[in-house]
Amino acid sequence: MDITKELDKLLKSVEKPARYIGREIGEVVKDKEAVDCRFAFAFPDSYEIGMSFMGLQILYYVVNKEERLSCERVFAPGIDMENLMREKNIPLFTLETKTPIGEMDMIGFTLQYEMSFTNILNMLDLGGIPILSSERGEEYPIVCAGGPCACNPEPLADFIDFFMVGDGEELLPLVCKKYAENKKAGGTKDDYLKSICSITGIYVPKFYDVEYNEDGTVKKYTKNYEGAPDTVQRCIISDLDHADYPTEVLVPLIEVVHDRAVVETMRGCTRGCRFCQAGMIYRPVRERTAETIEKQIYGQLNYAGYDEVSLLSLSTSDYSEFEPLINSLLDKCKRDNYRISLPSLRMDNLAFRVMEELNEGRRAGITFAAEAGTQRLRDVINKGITEDDILGATRQAIQLGWSTVKLYFMMGLPTETYEDLDGIANLTHKIMDTNYEINGRKGGRFKVNVSCANFIPKPHTPFQWEPQDTRESLQKKHVYLKDKMKRNGIYFNYHETETSLLEALFARGDRKTGKAILEAFKLGCKFDAWTEYFDAQKWNQALENANIDLKFYTERRRSFDEVLPWDIIDEGVTKEFLIRECKKAYAEQVTKDCRHGCEGCGINRLTDCPFGGVFANE
Repeated sequence: MDITKELDKLLKSVEKPARYIGREIGEVVKDKEAVDCRFAFAFPDSYEIGMSFMGLQILYYVVNKEERLSCERVFAPGIDMENLMREKNIPLFTLETKTPIGEMDMIGFTLQYEMSFTNILNMLDLGGIPILSSERGEEYPIVCAGGPCACNPEPLADFIDFFMVGDGEELLPLVCKKYAENKKAGGTKDDYLKSICSITGIYVPKFYDVEYNEDGTVKKYTKNYEGAPDTVQRCIISDLDHADYPTEVLVPLIEVVHDRAVVETMRGCTRGCRFCQAGMIYRPVRERTAETIEKQIYGQLNYAGYDEVSLLSLSTSDYSEFEPLINSLLDKCKRDNYRISLPSLRMDNLAFRVMEELNEGRRAGITFAAEAGTQRLRDVINKGITEDDILGATRQAIQLGWSTVKLYFMMGLPTETYEDLDGIANLTHKIMDTNYEINGRKGGRFKVNVSCANFIPKPHTPFQWEPQDTRESLQKKHVYLKDKMKRNGIYFNYHETETSLLEALFARGDRKTGKAILEAFKLGCKFDAWTEYFDAQKWNQALENANIDLKFYTERRRSFDEVLPWDIIDEGVTKEFLIRECKKAYAEQVTKDCRHGCEGCGINRLTDCPFGGVFANE
């Protein structure tokens, strides 16, 4: 089948046809006969979301810079396009060469969010590839996956041949080269998986058998191949400043979610919020120098023609060279007519001065992640900010003319009471009162947008043993807080409970939960992260078909000595440290920022950390 010709017939009938044609600036097309391994980078969501993902740009670059390797892209097609493809028997294909994904050597899915898992199965099926790895013979591609959700790979263990855990810049090209070597030697898939399982960061599920206790908890993991590691250590790039980072980037043909240049200033975070998985699994902090960052910024801007650049990290203003870097960028970007986006700023005097210069009088909205409504609960989660910090910063923002304040909170946190919910409402009302105090009636257009996410316990965090709040409790709290927010200028929204429950299920699920993903796919579930496509009834049916007790995974408190499904993965932060932090949470004790002294998280077992070198219990 000539897919290019078939596409010409379809594209006039679908929304946003540019999603499917490729040919962007920065695209790399290689002769398939001239490469030894053809890798398909698969993003299990739409083109607009996938092309906004910085990791795609990095991995596309590091693979394609190797002469004998190629990386092509594939995204989940829109529903309209998928329907036509199934009707016309057109398999899912790569953008670069319009190759059916079943003809590629390897397919690699990025795991950014649990609610994209059904899209992975759907994309394999649309490519004519058996969904279960046990049913894929030698004629089918190797299917792998990586990304933050790979820190608990077990729910996808039946579908994925191997997982890459940790930083992928060095890992992905290496496994592609290993594939090429195995192919030249005439090796089988099994030969290949055995050849890579000793590489740091590689987890091959088929090399481990899982036994369960009578109560449904995991009893133990047993290796069935002696060459597999006892636990899989995360792959960590120690020198981020010299790590590959593209300036000749892919430039999307249509507007995407983040339509701008992006440069990563640092990786990791030192603040130690107890709910935050990223703050644990991306340790230690590694920084690029200001010189390298500026070089990468202007390289991207000059190549791609963007007029905006975003400095990306978990906590931008914690970057050690932030002030000299931003002062230099402000001067140059103002001169050259570029804009700078700075997410994750700590709201202090420097941040306000920077925003004043960046916005040049345009003051639409300013965002604060308070996370909890009372100081007690902020201490429990180790947030590290006070109500005075929040009110002082919002007062300054109002005085400088900001018309909208956005507040982010979590609901259902460990030890939460209704007094903590009242704290969310009280803090919001105090901000509204501050505006009227400063602006009087002239401040009538001022508004506060309050967003509440449901707390979801995540693996490799101090709260990984905690129960999730129940469906009934969360719904009751939504109604309670919504009633407390009834005031002109306050806008309240919250995350839907059903998707939060499923996210919690698969965040901490074992291999048995993969059956629910398969059943949901069979029932037609896809794009579950999209409100307009999520179908709670189908998911409930899928759980019933798979004999999965949702409450067992979401509402049950785990004991500290329970074998957890993700214990097979060593992210660097030790279980001993996480237990200490969990106990400190219940004692309402805070842990200082790593920059002010090592707390012995254990990351130094795997790599050097700039802020410590000893364990607290040694």
